[in-house]
Amino acid sequence: MRTKEEAVAILKSFDIGNKFSYLPVLPKASVLIPLLVRSGRLHTLMTLRSSELRTNAGEVCFPGGKRDPSDGDDVDTALREAEEEIGLAPDGVQVVCRLFPVMSKVGARMKTTLPGHSISCSGPISPLLTSFQQSGLLVTPVVGFIEESFCPRPNPAEVSAVFTVPLDVFIGKDHGAHGMLGPLNSFHYEDPDSGSQYHIWGLTAMFAILVAALALKKKPEFDAGFDHDDPLPFFQQVLHRRICKL
Repeated sequence: MRTKEEAVAILKSFDIGNKFSYLPVLPKASVLIPLLVRSGRLHTLMTLRSSELRTNAGEVCFPGGKRDPSDGDDVDTALREAEEEIGLAPDGVQVVCRLFPVMSKVGARMKTTLPGHSISCSGPISPLLTSFQQSGLLVTPVVGFIEESFCPRPNPAEVSAVFTVPLDVFIGKDHGAHGMLGPLNSFHYEDPDSGSQYHIWGLTAMFAILVAALALKKKPEFDAGFDHDDPLPFFQQVLHRRICKL
């Protein structure tokens, strides 16, 4: 069992800092991965997108969205979106770290130069790379702790449900995780509070697996594609291959 203090210390050690400052200017988005302690276990809070939305309707995701001109950085974007979507006040979040950004979609190919970095676009691509949806945004996950007592106030125009999932669901097959379903990380989870069934997959599942493996300091019971002790090289490879396709 990992305590909150231990998880915070571990996650902070993986904060990206300025490791990706060399990237070209790209459209940005952020998601907030809210963590909380419930019954002695680490959980994460997720949302079900409204079926009325034009994109990704009815899918499970973390609160988040595109950066606004008024946002100072990735953290500002994640906190603003979480407040808009589920009523989570920014001062109710203990921001812990920013983790590795991922390109969520690739458009037409063009030559991209990253000063000071040599990027190889040849060679085999991990099956995990194909699990990322394509949308042209550089998505940065922001991890923060919230209080267990937080009561969501979902914006019905954007969110139809809010629920929590124990983090260990995303690293162990004994908790309903189906691991790799073809190239996708896919999990089916039944919320014990509501009895609702949720399908968690794609980029949302990838971020959940990453945070679970790091915070719990445990290797997933399936092939997640990255080294849970040193995931940076894998995510750099993912990002560089996506940028090579721009």
